[in-house]
Amino acid sequence: NDEIVKDGSERDDDDDEEALAKIDEPEDTDSGRGGDEVTESEREITTSSDAPIPSTTIPSIILKNLPTFNSAFCFDERLMSLETTFSEYRQTNLFVNVVSAIPGIVHQYMTQQITEAIREGVQIQTYRLQDSLQQENDEFLCNIDENMKKIIKGQ
Repeated sequence: NDEIVKDGSERDDDDDEEALAKIDEPEDTDSGRGGDEVTESEREITTSSDAPIPSTTIPSIILKNLPTFNSAFCFDERLMSLETTFSEYRQTNLFVNVVSAIPGIVHQYMTQQITEAIREGVQIQTYRLQDSLQQENDEFLCNIDENMKKIIKGQ
């Protein structure tokens, strides 16, 4: 062997390549499975003669550097923006409701004011008419009284 073995790395790499080549090469036999009659599920089971399958665990430093769902999609920022927009909408909506209520409030106020003004006007007219009628009544009674006195003197 002319292979230089340094910590088993080059030899391990060659073994891995050979194992992959064996798996990738289809062998033509009557059964269609290959010369050693190994099924696919049996190939997945590692034995001492097979090359070791490298670990699929991810080092924790890589996991720490991977962005989280929140940071990758700016979830917190989007949520805060949505909350702010909704709050502004609610405030604007309240403002619109208040502004749209102003004509109704003005109408109600004007109705009350007009009703009160009419009531006062009617009351003033009533007092004037009462005074005028009382004055006419008093004049009429004076005329009757004078006419009765003339009739009594004339007899």
